[in-house]
Amino acid sequence: MRSFSGLLLVTAMGITLAGCQTGNVKTAATTAQPSASPSKVASTTSRQQQQAEESSSSLPPADLWTLTRQHMALPLDLDHPRVQTQLKWYKRHPSYLLRVSERALPYYHHIINAVLDRGMPAEIALLPVVESAYDPFAYSHGRASGPWQFIPGTARHFGLRSSWWYDGRRDILASTDAALTYLEQLHQRFDGDWLLALAAYNAGGGTVSRAIRRNREQGKPTDFWSLDLPRETEAYVPKLLAVSRLVRDADQLGLELTPIPNKPYFARVKTGGQIDLAEVASLARMDLDELYRLNPGFNRWATDPKGPHELLVPVHKAETLQASLDAMPADQRVSWHRYTVKPGDTLSTIAQRFGSSTGVIREGNRLKSNLIRVGQALLVPQPAKPAEAYALTASQRKQAKRQRLEESSTNKRYHQVASGESFWSIARRYGVSVRSLARWNQMAPGDTLRAGQSLLVLGANAPVTPAVSLPKAQSRQAMVRKVGYRIRKGDSLSVIASRFGVKVSEILEWNSLSADDLLRPGQPLTLYVDIAEAG
Repeated sequence: MRSFSGLLLVTAMGITLAGCQTGNVKTAATTAQPSASPSKVASTTSRQQQQAEESSSSLPPADLWTLTRQHMALPLDLDHPRVQTQLKWYKRHPSYLLRVSERALPYYHHIINAVLDRGMPAEIALLPVVESAYDPFAYSHGRASGPWQFIPGTARHFGLRSSWWYDGRRDILASTDAALTYLEQLHQRFDGDWLLALAAYNAGGGTVSRAIRRNREQGKPTDFWSLDLPRETEAYVPKLLAVSRLVRDADQLGLELTPIPNKPYFARVKTGGQIDLAEVASLARMDLDELYRLNPGFNRWATDPKGPHELLVPVHKAETLQASLDAMPADQRVSWHRYTVKPGDTLSTIAQRFGSSTGVIREGNRLKSNLIRVGQALLVPQPAKPAEAYALTASQRKQAKRQRLEESSTNKRYHQVASGESFWSIARRYGVSVRSLARWNQMAPGDTLRAGQSLLVLGANAPVTPAVSLPKAQSRQAMVRKVGYRIRKGDSLSVIASRFGVKVSEILEWNSLSADDLLRPGQPLTLYVDIAEAG
């Protein structure tokens, strides 16, 4: 498991103060931990008393943030430099938590209750903030996907199925269940130490075990803070502690969280088989974008014929929709077009024409191979609406449209970020706004820049550079994500292209490279990856 990084990496969150431990949650068995400073003892005691009063109430809290605070159990008041580093970043970017908590709103009731039902610390429900910023469509350079950022191998191990139609890593219910099961196993493996379990979730259990063994052989402590772990992992756990501390102390710090009522946001409806998602949205009288937002596991215009045969919809729409689906004849759930094979046709060209796949057509027509003959009749599934209506949220469609318009600009360049530069300094240099500069690069104004990162700059003061085209997948409104990738030892353009399902020529174009340019380890590349196609 790798955390969300590269140009898609969203830095996690934090701020300061104390936590409340509950009797039914095991606490981390850590050693050699830094203690809270004496100056914080009085305020910590008062907060503990306040949380104790909230916990003792006979009524459940009306707000999920209060419920979260009542069940926090990790050591949040450690005065450790790595935690302080994260806290300082979030203090400088207070709007970040508001944005992420707004994105979490549809999912958080399910996730926090799934965490508490397993007797886990409430802070685990905040882990998607660190992993994906609660974006179920998040995709990283390490091929990790979904709110919990599963890589393909780990996903398969925990039963997250992936097909042309569906990716279980993005499914809110399936991925949450798999992530919590994985974390429980790691917690048991590391003798009840949640910090080590979290580190292993990021770096892998073997990496953490080897670090523990090295320290033990040298007579050193084996708690998280004493281990020599990958740099990303050494920052990963402090990020979660900082995020949790920020959520816990938001009121005292004057930080705003999007209120999330303590009641279910969605309910499950049984589809009874494959169904066109546009038909479901019409029956439920809801926006198709919102249907995808609640069901991000589906890659295409319909649900997977192999399941899951259920959909999530807002609670108040579930009963009416279920009745409508129960009454819908099976032959109306998905439209099938009868197509006669013409000269020059191949199964792949037919699949492309109808927004399908060769495997789907083969299976639907019981074909044993891709061989077809002129005049042969095939049944091909056909969406009820044009392709651009599917597989993108409203914001993604707007972003794709904006990007296409911006690509037609004749005045653009790429700026290589130097050490110490910020969005503000770069925007000022080129005479553009900070918000526009961030938007052109699919980032937020508060995101951290890194030295060597390449930024697209448009505007009157920017020298002209060749236009960069997006992959063909974007032109058909697929789920395209901009991914930052650093070249590794042994990489070649063909290896990278194969890994992400793109073409070598596209990589060269996106990065203003020629085929003769030498690649070096650590060199940054920008890729545009269709996450519905990538593994």
